Amino acid sequence: MAKARAIDTRRKTVTNIQKITRTMQLIATARFQQSLAQATASKPYTEKISELVQDVSSAGTADEHPLLQQHDACRTRALLLLTSNRGFCGGYNANLLRIASKTLSDNLVNGFDTDLYVVGKKGMKYFKFIGQDIEKAFTELPDAPTFAQVQEIADDFMAKFASDTYNAVNVAYMRFLSTARQEAEVAQLLPLQKQESDASEEEESTTQADVTYDYSPDPSVLLAELLPVTVRIRLFQYFNDAVVSENVARMVAMKSATDAAGDMKKMLTREFNRARQSQITTELLDIMGGVEALK
Repeated sequence: MAKARAIDTRRKTVTNIQKITRTMQLIATARFQQSLAQATASKPYTEKISELVQDVSSAGTADEHPLLQQHDACRTRALLLLTSNRGFCGGYNANLLRIASKTLSDNLVNGFDTDLYVVGKKGMKYFKFIGQDIEKAFTELPDAPTFAQVQEIADDFMAKFASDTYNAVNVAYMRFLSTARQEAEVAQLLPLQKQESDASEEEESTTQADVTYDYSPDPSVLLAELLPVTVRIRLFQYFNDAVVSENVARMVAMKSATDAAGDMKKMLTREFNRARQSQITTELLDIMGGVEALK
């Protein structure tokens, strides 16, 4: 009887865990739908403003703007790492920490010091555990930061880059490609470079050849307004991609945990039935033995 009771207790525990993981899966799914809508809505704006900046740059003295200049004399770079505040999202944080650690090592080999900025408690705890210095940790940010919160971070990086504090500013984040595919990558935020587009090279060249702009005011004046906006919106898009990818990873992880708990519950039910059947058989044999002894 003790064995059957132990199996039944374990089965109830697994059932409770299954209910929890199922609830977490549903929450992650709802958050994914919301974050996907926001990321999808902001992506066309990010791409178009980047294309506009590229066109204006080709007509003006773009190299004179501080956000486009190369700071070859400076030997310090900044790395902003976007991790999550919570776990239960599979290998999401592990992949980000791996690529961030590789970037730190590569910078050191190339003769650059790196100031590490970390978003999320998971990244902060990891680098504190391994003894890596952190310039600043943004652990107070919510799971889905607003544009105003991201703008504050972007403005700080732009000011430090323009003052020749950093040679470059890079962002390690999880890029959202589809529900089934997310990739950890390091993107260069500063100095500004051409934004990658999903359109083919032939389509881009055709579009650029067919469009001619008349500028008023001067292109340099337009760039002074457009470039800071581009940096802010690109960083905001990185945050949006990171939030969507995190919710996808948590949704998939919780579904796997729920399915695993269901399989374990079926296995424990079979074991319980066998143990109970064996117990009943033993009790019947004991009864029959007692009856034979009384004859």
